[in-house]
Amino acid sequence: MLCLAIAILLSHFTSEMPWAHAEEPPNVLFIAIDDLNDWIGCLGGHPQALSPNIDRLAQRGVLFANAHCAAPACNPSRAAVFTGRMPEVTGVWSNRSGKLQELFPEGRLLSQAFSDAGYLTLGTGKLLHSKSKVGFDQFFAVEQRWSPFTRQAVAYRDDELPSKGTSNPSHRFRDALGREVVLPLNRMPSDRRPELNAGESFDWGPFDLPDSEFGDTQITNWAIKQLQTGHEQPIFMGVGYYRPHIPLWAPQRFFERFALEPAVLPRVKQDDLEDLSPAARKWALEPVTAGRHATVAKYGQWRAAVEAYLACVTFVDHEIGRLMDALDDSPHANNTVIVLWSDHGWHLGEKQHWGKWTGWERSTRVPLMIVPPRDGSEEYAKPGNRCEQPVSLIDLYPTLIDVCGIQGAFELDGESLRPLMQDPKQRTGRVVTTTFDPDNLSLRTDRFRYLRYADGSEELYDHASDPHEWENLVTSPKHQQQLDFFRNQLN
Repeated sequence: MLCLAIAILLSHFTSEMPWAHAEEPPNVLFIAIDDLNDWIGCLGGHPQALSPNIDRLAQRGVLFANAHCAAPACNPSRAAVFTGRMPEVTGVWSNRSGKLQELFPEGRLLSQAFSDAGYLTLGTGKLLHSKSKVGFDQFFAVEQRWSPFTRQAVAYRDDELPSKGTSNPSHRFRDALGREVVLPLNRMPSDRRPELNAGESFDWGPFDLPDSEFGDTQITNWAIKQLQTGHEQPIFMGVGYYRPHIPLWAPQRFFERFALEPAVLPRVKQDDLEDLSPAARKWALEPVTAGRHATVAKYGQWRAAVEAYLACVTFVDHEIGRLMDALDDSPHANNTVIVLWSDHGWHLGEKQHWGKWTGWERSTRVPLMIVPPRDGSEEYAKPGNRCEQPVSLIDLYPTLIDVCGIQGAFELDGESLRPLMQDPKQRTGRVVTTTFDPDNLSLRTDRFRYLRYADGSEELYDHASDPHEWENLVTSPKHQQQLDFFRNQLN
């Protein structure tokens, strides 16, 4: 197994830290977004990305433009973020692994570390993979996945279930205004689990309903109330947005711009899978976390899905804008660390894949930005800086306890990003790792990506000349030295 950045013992933060002896330690606003890839304005992943509030947040701190998840699925990625430990330590390898608290009960959650340090910990929305309130003093849970409906409303009745595997669905119910709804909106058969009564999540489209019917609006409302409330303790508040996770449903107005300017499809290479191993092609084609690209293409839904994803991003961006405005109008405006991150990326047809759970750039790369408190910002680089060095979400735990001066013994994987917050242009020479099931590894430097599958097959990509990862260089004589470098990392 790859030797990652060795677990570090952070037990001696002293007066060199700006907050270690501060009378008022900084608050933390910890914003998580599910399934968000680089389709935001500040990362330029799509020419029609519309995310003005996320973009202005990036301008307030450091944008980590080469950030990657520890594992490209919700459960293992979030487990890594909240424990500061990689999957081989926690045992949370995938969404099928089970609950973090059962697999790694000795883990000290990030929120618990702040609670132990005297913080009031507040949480809402999707933070860990489950709706568990463990680690938070107060937690507000609502339906996000199936909003603006309920889990019960979208579930197929027994008499409707045969239609789930067809393009002529018969699942009908009424929305909040009494209008009939027929799902799925895209009228596609279920690729993954047509035998289950549960709702079909690989769906997209608008609903002409008030924002208040959507869970991501409801968690924003709750978070705003917390910011407006006076607290005697410093606060750590996690706010977990669900969109643009499937189903890609959002208020209708976020779709309207595409009537005048239809969405641009992702750039793809038709024979992209031909230089890959059978194992890699299996990872690309199986509908593990979403549906099949062949089904999307057959039913003419690719552009509609892209538009829905972009609409959901703008919807969540709108909610983040409301949250940031409330923070700026609150007593916490000048003394709050803000972190915005996504748990992993998402494919929309690249490499004939939909969803996450691959080792390629589209799946591992995530938005990450950190804004230091205005009080004490002279310790950090000027706002609006961009860091191109590879970093990992596993770094968030050590970064926050470093920046906030949380003292004690912490055994963590990863590195504090505080030095890069101070000097984002420095070179680190770092290799960051993403795992997708045991012995499937994806390594990223500032220029190259290397993948090694459990069967021993490999891939190598040069992002300087091939940002889409279209040309596998594993057989290139010119790149054997680079291959040897990555193979040595595995030891």
